[in-house]
Amino acid sequence: MKILRLLPAFLLLLSLHAEDLHPAADAAGFVPLFNGKDLTGWKTTGNWLVEPDGSVSLHPREGEKGWKRFDAYIATEKLYGDFVLDLEFKINAKGNSGVFMRVADMKEPVKTGFEVQILDTYGLAQPGHHDCGGIVHGTGPSKNMVKPAGEWNRYTITVQGRSVKVVFNGEQVIDTTLEAINMADRPNLGHIAFQDEALRVWYRNVRIKELK
Repeated sequence: MKILRLLPAFLLLLSLHAEDLHPAADAAGFVPLFNGKDLTGWKTTGNWLVEPDGSVSLHPREGEKGWKRFDAYIATEKLYGDFVLDLEFKINAKGNSGVFMRVADMKEPVKTGFEVQILDTYGLAQPGHHDCGGIVHGTGPSKNMVKPAGEWNRYTITVQGRSVKVVFNGEQVIDTTLEAINMADRPNLGHIAFQDEALRVWYRNVRIKELK
């Protein structure tokens, strides 16, 4: 009986510890990447819009499809090297997007950067590199943490030197190096970008802390 009484407190501590893996809302050093009003600081030919709540979402135009329309990706004008990127995202059923980092050439983001996948793979038992939380063509997440379509998810991605760590909804799912996942040729500096798959996707609370 004593164990049963202690169980709720133990579960609460586990939950708090998981949330601690994400930076606090007032964590020092973070700055927003979107200003909540327009797309200042970003470049794209895609139909990315700032919503009334300050989130940024993709509204695909009629006839748009596929993922190779690289100029339709939304990318930072500034280049980033070592950083912690914290953000929330939401997709519809069968949704697909991706967070690209250190992209040297936005005409070739897949070859000159690397992507943490966003995909509707809720319920998948053993996610691979192309499933949500994985580094595409690199490594899968240790655990499937994606929520059902329509719910907000959170990534905290730390890129420092050649190290890449991904915390996904309170769980660290990736701790690797670019060399270990056969991406040793990727640069140490580049754009941050979100993929246009011609499918609805929402991003909010996108902020970054540059590491010195």
